[in-house]
Amino acid sequence: MSDTTTTELKHTALTGLHESLGAKMVPFAGFLMPVQYTGVTDEHNTVRNAVGVFDVSHMGEFIVRGPQALDLIQKVTSNDASKLAEGKVQYSCLPNDRGGIVDDLLVYRMRHQDDAHYVLVVNAGNIGKDRDWITKRNTFDAQLENISDHMGLLAVQGPKATATLQPLFDVDLGAMEYYTAQYAEMKGVGLVLVSSTGYTGAGGFELYVPNPHLRKAWDAVFASGAAHGIKPCGLAARDTLRLEMGFCLYGNDIDDTTSPLEAGLGWITKFTKDFTNSPALKAQKEQGVKRKLVGFEMIDRGIPRHGYNVVDADGSVIGTVTSGTQSPSLNKAIGMGYVPTGLSAPGTIIHIDVRGKALKAQVVKTPFYKPD
Repeated sequence: MSDTTTTELKHTALTGLHESLGAKMVPFAGFLMPVQYTGVTDEHNTVRNAVGVFDVSHMGEFIVRGPQALDLIQKVTSNDASKLAEGKVQYSCLPNDRGGIVDDLLVYRMRHQDDAHYVLVVNAGNIGKDRDWITKRNTFDAQLENISDHMGLLAVQGPKATATLQPLFDVDLGAMEYYTAQYAEMKGVGLVLVSSTGYTGAGGFELYVPNPHLRKAWDAVFASGAAHGIKPCGLAARDTLRLEMGFCLYGNDIDDTTSPLEAGLGWITKFTKDFTNSPALKAQKEQGVKRKLVGFEMIDRGIPRHGYNVVDADGSVIGTVTSGTQSPSLNKAIGMGYVPTGLSAPGTIIHIDVRGKALKAQVVKTPFYKPD
């Protein structure tokens, strides 16, 4: 991304607003995105303790319709979408045919009036790849529509998110269970998809808003949240928040070479149905994986970073750090990485090669941060 000029980058409908608010803008997944406003720690703590808003309109959205929409989704995703009732959301992944992951995604089963459909929410950097992957495997009476360029997405996250958003809706947001969604009228904005999901572990909602109305939605949320200490937040704080929860980031912790079973995603890999590469993944489950994605906390002083080597006591490379940061909530350095299965048990001592020094760390269970 470093050699991409800003003229080649896509903008969200709020790019100009972020710039006017003084956000530091950086290239991310082909978009010019706000990485921070007041600082990572301040924004992180705002989400943990009050309410923050992320513009994550770079994310991709597909609509799947047709008599065999479910059949197509069942074929290309690892989780069992037949278990979804209307208004429910499911975390899943698109397995490739080599044992890795094309992308991780959310699957929504929705209905608006007479229009029954599924919404797939995919990662920004994979929109084209995912579209092509699914289209090539669509031998069903199902239609895939890419609406990514037309939709904006605001993540309103934190313990005061419900109090912030409730005055803008007539539906009872507090009654929405985790991983549910509904279409609802947002006052002064119009019809939006409200989803009780997020990537922070702090609670809250995600609002899917057509681009022409995104600024109105942003302004309404900030007006309503003013009494609750609302702040705009950038992608850097989103990353520290998700890492504290042990959530995978595509391109770091999972990719085309990592098995969902290696990544601890066996819970979204259901062998009660046939899906892409399911026989090979089932065999892997039965035989056991040779490496696992683990969480670890640093014992020695130092911050692990993506790409750093995991080494044993003798300095031999045994794995790789996939994500790492200084946790604002815990005030300690944490990370995730792949290690041999024999070294994956909590309490195991490993070492991280930080600028040539083998620093001691300990494998721990995730999430690192446990909300009340």
